[in-house]
Amino acid sequence: MLRITEIKLPLDHPPADLPAAIYKRLNITPDALVSYSVFRRGQDARKRPHILFVYTVDVEVKNEKAVLAKVKHDKHISMAPDTAYHFVTAAPTNLSKRPVVIGLGPAGIFAGLVLAQMGFRPIILERGKAVRERTQDTWGLWRKRKLDPESNVQFGEGGAGTFSDGKLYSQIKDPKHYGRKVIDEFIKAGAPPEIAYVSKPHIGTFRLVGMVEKIRATIESLGGEIRFQSRVVDITREHDAITGVTLANGEHLASNHVVLAVGHSARDTFEMLYERGVYIEAKPFSIGFRIEHPQHLIDQCRFGETAGHPELGAADYKLVHHASNGRAVYSFCMCPGGTVVAATSEVGRVVTNGMSQYSRNERNANSGMVVNVNPEDFPGGPLAGIAFQRQWESRAFELGGGNYNAPAQLVGDFLVQRPSTQLGSVLPSYTPGVTLGDLSTALPEYVITAMREALPEFDKQIKGFAMHDAVLTGVETRTSSPIRIKRGDDYQSLNTRGLYPTGEGAGYAGGILSAAIDGIKVAEALALDLVK
Repeated sequence: MLRITEIKLPLDHPPADLPAAIYKRLNITPDALVSYSVFRRGQDARKRPHILFVYTVDVEVKNEKAVLAKVKHDKHISMAPDTAYHFVTAAPTNLSKRPVVIGLGPAGIFAGLVLAQMGFRPIILERGKAVRERTQDTWGLWRKRKLDPESNVQFGEGGAGTFSDGKLYSQIKDPKHYGRKVIDEFIKAGAPPEIAYVSKPHIGTFRLVGMVEKIRATIESLGGEIRFQSRVVDITREHDAITGVTLANGEHLASNHVVLAVGHSARDTFEMLYERGVYIEAKPFSIGFRIEHPQHLIDQCRFGETAGHPELGAADYKLVHHASNGRAVYSFCMCPGGTVVAATSEVGRVVTNGMSQYSRNERNANSGMVVNVNPEDFPGGPLAGIAFQRQWESRAFELGGGNYNAPAQLVGDFLVQRPSTQLGSVLPSYTPGVTLGDLSTALPEYVITAMREALPEFDKQIKGFAMHDAVLTGVETRTSSPIRIKRGDDYQSLNTRGLYPTGEGAGYAGGILSAAIDGIKVAEALALDLVK
């Protein structure tokens, strides 16, 4: 197979234009083309009246060597890499102790799936409920202000990514093409086929629910066992090696190979691991607010007169500003045509996040607008970042009125340090609801100062970003884990053999795709250690 990059065609090009471009680039006749597939399709929006699709295609031709020789000076034509997934080993027939996976978010799902596909019959423990029951509990907070601390946006089958935009792209290096394995499994489970080639694939919450269920069924059909409402409350360690886990119901499971995929909000688990002597260190993360604009404003700024074209969909953005106080302010988890959601997992605290459905057709665009914080900002040991998060989440609960409303303020009022008393043209999407007021005490002063400096700078890139009626909703504190459970080159905990920290909770991923990839890597390392 040959790979051709940088094939540029208009948005409205007829289907025949793509094979025609392939004939031209390879200098071949149509009968020499055996087949082709689109590996990637992106957009070139630098000239807004003339936005283009940019294709990368994999091509099978007759007389491949001769064709490649003719075009050897074209830097955009090369041999296509092997992106197929290859299992590293298979389970022995005399497997005495089954591996345990703690957590059923993206990292846990893919660790469990790959282990099951290799024949290791993993036991997967999830503290929350199955995804459909969990969805009902999540709506309980959004619609009735009723929080279930064990079944919510953070905990339950699918992990925190289930209630998000379902983004499936990442900036991590992936030389072994693990991301293709993730995408392929999602498509098998019912994801739209175009996620295999669009440049910024996403799925959306409703589709993720059904996909997660199908992957669960696959794991179980291969001998894996999944237990819901099975919170791990303790681990046993002997001679710096894990020997098992204890559940809240008192049951003990013996295992020398445990994948820890608990997500970034499993604070009680982090505390238990630290008490048991597992090496943990504090790490940087970011905090801020959610910001909402009319989606049509973002579309117009990004696409100009082409905004609204059905092939473009809702526009997104990525912004960063380095403030004069040394802080970085940046957009985070941008959700085109989405909603701001209540994402707390603890009673008496308010946390926000963003979510979109596959259609991305809600009236507002929203994004986290966050500022970096470092361990120096919250001294006190490896778990001090948890206390720091809780402090501001509790403050948000107080400012919101103590009923899970989120505190909010118009951007114009925020910039001139004036409390907001009424909404303008932008209606906030957060449910249960918002309480307007003054956000200046909702986060540390250095965060507020950096954000006030950044907003006018972002307005220079997206005209209207600092519009008076745009809405800030607080607080966003769960951008990433506040701790890292350090591991070595063998993917095991630095001081606890057989414990494999993975995903966002362990501090090794940020998003669905990177967490799933990390889960695969950990599953491979565990499998190779188990069979050696």
